[in-house]
Amino acid sequence: MAAVVGILVLYPWGHDQKSGADLGFGQSPVNGEVISAGATSCSEGEAGQGCVKLAVKMQDGPRPNQTIEQVVPTDPGSPRFAVGDRVVLSYAGEYPDEPTSFQVVDFQRGTPLIVLALVFAAAVLVLGRWQGLAALVGLGLSLVMLVGFVLPAILAGEDPLLVAVVGAGLIMFVVLYLTHGFSARTSTAVLGTLLSLALIGGLSAAFSAATNLTGLDENTSSLIGALGTPIDARGLLLAGIVIGALGVLDDVTVTQTSAVWELRAANPALSWRQLYGAGLRIGRDHVSSAVNTLVLAYAGAALPMLLAYTLSGRTFGEIISSEAVAQEVVRTLVGSVGLVAAVPITTAIAALVAVREPADRADEQGAERAKKQRRPGKPGLG
Repeated sequence: MAAVVGILVLYPWGHDQKSGADLGFGQSPVNGEVISAGATSCSEGEAGQGCVKLAVKMQDGPRPNQTIEQVVPTDPGSPRFAVGDRVVLSYAGEYPDEPTSFQVVDFQRGTPLIVLALVFAAAVLVLGRWQGLAALVGLGLSLVMLVGFVLPAILAGEDPLLVAVVGAGLIMFVVLYLTHGFSARTSTAVLGTLLSLALIGGLSAAFSAATNLTGLDENTSSLIGALGTPIDARGLLLAGIVIGALGVLDDVTVTQTSAVWELRAANPALSWRQLYGAGLRIGRDHVSSAVNTLVLAYAGAALPMLLAYTLSGRTFGEIISSEAVAQEVVRTLVGSVGLVAAVPITTAIAALVAVREPADRADEQGAERAKKQRRPGKPGLG
């Protein structure tokens, strides 16, 4: 209820959202196909073959089915285009008859991405079946929440951290209950996720202030300058930490809850302390690999930036304390602390709840397994 009220309060009702073109971000995309390519000089009257002249047949836009010529560089920092490539051009929105109003900027990737998404969905459905279908629906609702609420509310000037907390809360409720059903088991995972998220939010706020992180990287500065409205850059950084941590926390809390419930079903005689100890041992293995995954994921995403810093000749201490790298360090370490804390928190709650649930079904399952174990087996099979 609090999450729903928060959305109703923070949603930018009646706010006139400007388009990216109005704010100077990007230009109109036009799809096309390269039908010829040949070496040429980069400017008229200049000798050499440092560029490529492309003939591009446009598929839509102001001049569909017409061909324009484009000269693109061939330096190592530019993509290479060849005959048959399906490309995207940016159109300035004026003078459609002038080739200079267009510029080849990217490749078309729609079809391969759709195929990959279908492969992913098929894999989830084959393994998860109806639960996998529910997980896919939950994924779609998460995207709807991000695009339909979180982004518009932040762009309208609302506090980014508050928006992220409300949005993450509703995403968590919808996804977990939709995927795993309404039960004490799911509610335990929800409570463990909430407490861990609160810890991550508090730690990220404290250490971003202690390290004087501003959140003003190149993209954020450009966004604030174009919008002309005040946006809390540090709050935007904290919002990213909260939303990014939610996905990993869901994994840990649901796994720990399931482990405790399965232990309870296997041996209903286990006490709370025994359930907690066994679940914690499982969690140690899980969290040790998950933390490494989290660190490597952030390092992989920031690899070009790390390479550039390495070539700058700066010391490791100077690199690690720079704004761009320090943001990722705080993001990684705070997320990892929350991940580690989620294991004992969720395991303790799950053990407390599981020992109080009726053990009739668990007793029947345990008795059936014991009966099978007492049956005489074939020689050599124990």
